[in-house]
Amino acid sequence: MEKKWEMIQKDGYVLIVNKGGATLGIQTDNKDRILEQDGFAFKDLNGNGKLDPYEDWRLPFSERIKDLVKRLSIEEIAGLMLYSSHQAIARNSLLSEMMYPGQNAQDTRQHVYDLTEGQKKFLKDDKLRHVLMAMADDAVTAAKWSNQAQAFVESLGLGIPVNISSDPRHTPSVTAEFNMGAGGDISIWPDHIGLAATFDPNVVKQFGLIASKEYRAMGITTALSPQIDLSSDPRWNRFTGTFGEVTDLAVDMARAYCDGFQTSEGVQEIEGGWGFDSVNAMAKHWPGGGSGEGGRDAHYGFGKYAVYPGNNLEEQLKPFINGAFKLDGKTSSASAVMPYYTISYGIDTRYGENVGNSYNKYIITDLLRQKYGFDGVICTDWLITSDFGDLDKVLGGKCWGVETLSIAERHYKILMAGVDQFGGNNDIKPVLDAYEMGVKEKGEHYMRERFELSAARLLRNIFRTGLFENPYLDTEESRKIAGRADFVRLGYEAQVKSVVLLKNKGNVLPLAKKTKVYIPIRHLGKSTDWFGRSIEARDVSPISRTLLENFFEVTDNPENADGAICFIGSPKSLPYSKEKGYLPISLQYRPYTAKSARKESIAGEDRSYYNKTTTTENESDLDMILDTRKLMPGKPVIVVANAKNPFIVSEFETACDALILHFGVRAQVLLDILSGTAEPSALLPFQMPLDMETVEAQFEDVPRDMKPYKDECGNTYDFAFGSNWHGVISDWRTVKYGPK
Repeated sequence: MEKKWEMIQKDGYVLIVNKGGATLGIQTDNKDRILEQDGFAFKDLNGNGKLDPYEDWRLPFSERIKDLVKRLSIEEIAGLMLYSSHQAIARNSLLSEMMYPGQNAQDTRQHVYDLTEGQKKFLKDDKLRHVLMAMADDAVTAAKWSNQAQAFVESLGLGIPVNISSDPRHTPSVTAEFNMGAGGDISIWPDHIGLAATFDPNVVKQFGLIASKEYRAMGITTALSPQIDLSSDPRWNRFTGTFGEVTDLAVDMARAYCDGFQTSEGVQEIEGGWGFDSVNAMAKHWPGGGSGEGGRDAHYGFGKYAVYPGNNLEEQLKPFINGAFKLDGKTSSASAVMPYYTISYGIDTRYGENVGNSYNKYIITDLLRQKYGFDGVICTDWLITSDFGDLDKVLGGKCWGVETLSIAERHYKILMAGVDQFGGNNDIKPVLDAYEMGVKEKGEHYMRERFELSAARLLRNIFRTGLFENPYLDTEESRKIAGRADFVRLGYEAQVKSVVLLKNKGNVLPLAKKTKVYIPIRHLGKSTDWFGRSIEARDVSPISRTLLENFFEVTDNPENADGAICFIGSPKSLPYSKEKGYLPISLQYRPYTAKSARKESIAGEDRSYYNKTTTTENESDLDMILDTRKLMPGKPVIVVANAKNPFIVSEFETACDALILHFGVRAQVLLDILSGTAEPSALLPFQMPLDMETVEAQFEDVPRDMKPYKDECGNTYDFAFGSNWHGVISDWRTVKYGPK
């Protein structure tokens, strides 16, 4: 029979190109493990000398998965259920230092992209196949590490490839909380809330299509995103990672994001819209994490309860059931879901449990699986099976509601709730222990079927992305794709589209080129970072003087300036301290006393902060604005605020002539807008509250239930408000998404 394939040698692997069929990749040392049938080439992944159905790329995914699942041992399925702890493909990284002290103490790697001994152990001994690449020096380093990982597992057992994932890594601030300094020489785009501010799902889909290509160039085949929780409480510290507080916009953005990431077209498609450009989207966090009581976050013990004083759970679910689960593209639904850490207090009406969402059978099986028909992978958030540490520390376990169970018992309870996978667990033993618990309680047949059900879901996401055919990367191609010029340009344009002009009194903006500007220094007080480490008080130059001088003249003397630009951040305060206990989260700069807060908390033990006073770490931002106003009477003062949350602008609004809101864009974007090189077009993806009393009065689970602030020009800072150089924006976006 005519030979229909050829072999091409690459760096450490070979490509097998089938004429009219799949292109396969296999490491060079295994190139003799090629089977030929009907003139085509196939990989003999298990080395048994015959073509098994799961190795036959001509068959549909479903048949291949069905065959492979039956071949798996319980240990191999348990390994599939593991999702690794955060892996840093870097030396001496902050991530390794803070999260895994001593991890690199005996680092024997010759190159940063070599596998560590710990990685080899969990891939081989624990049979783990899902790895979180939280940090990489650059795209080529990531690609080389990916190739090494795939080569390492190729000869193990049944030859199941590694599914590499990432948290969002395309935002301008690579050291921001939650992306763990993801880095990489890739295009830069707004964070979720900045994308929401564009009010344009087409921008989000374009981002997904581009980001997925860059992910695949780094070996990443699963995105631990989008984060589609409704930010229905303005105090939540994960606000910037969401698409805002309003359902219709969040639904459309969720759908666009998943469609962009998951869709492969043309020659890249394998089956059903999936293929070599596809990245699995893991929508999070079911059933919504934005309603933490008092705005607190469940990464910490002080924020473990989500509450529903407005009886509004159904609204929280809509970005999932109407967005991520109802895609326009052929992939149909987000392939995975991550529940949040929170105890969704009082929601379980069937079993009456108040436990973390991944432990709650009602929330996982009754709602997500049965009522809403989701049959994709459900993966816990990270570290929920580990033992609890301190209330105010992020690095401890988050076993909310099941603190008295053993680690193995927690794994078993999660499995029985209907979850498939354990985030942040490299250790196979507690999964096997959970299996044995199930055998004793329900029998071996039941537990084998239960494990096979999860295995099929987990394997589906590996097959769909073409990893069984070719998991290897041409690093030169990776170098060309990541950070491609047109990708970078489109990301920059999206950043421009994410900046909101709230106030422009007397049309002081845009500033003429070479306007003489005064930029006050920021004086920041003592604070803490995401990991709870203390940061000493410091002075910060808010923007590069060299960059500024490309647009304006800069003076250090306000008397000589034509105007001032004050760069500030939104207020930041601590929700809890060991000395004072539970504290209010303040969205104003001056000290705040919670005189109108609840006298008794809704959930769990008493966690009320009624009548307590808190201070912000950056009250000096307010002083800077007011002092600048005094120094420059009659001259324009422009405030540029990096908004992590909605906040109280009444403390300074009348002291400024222009107010710009952004969500962490590059400095040049701001200067392009200030100078008129670009025009603002974004809209507020949330309400700016009138005052803290308004914040206390709103319900954590109800969007848009605050009285918004009205400025001296008569403009109300409500959802979907924004201005351009011609005035208040009114267009198709405000008609479709704005207040009705």
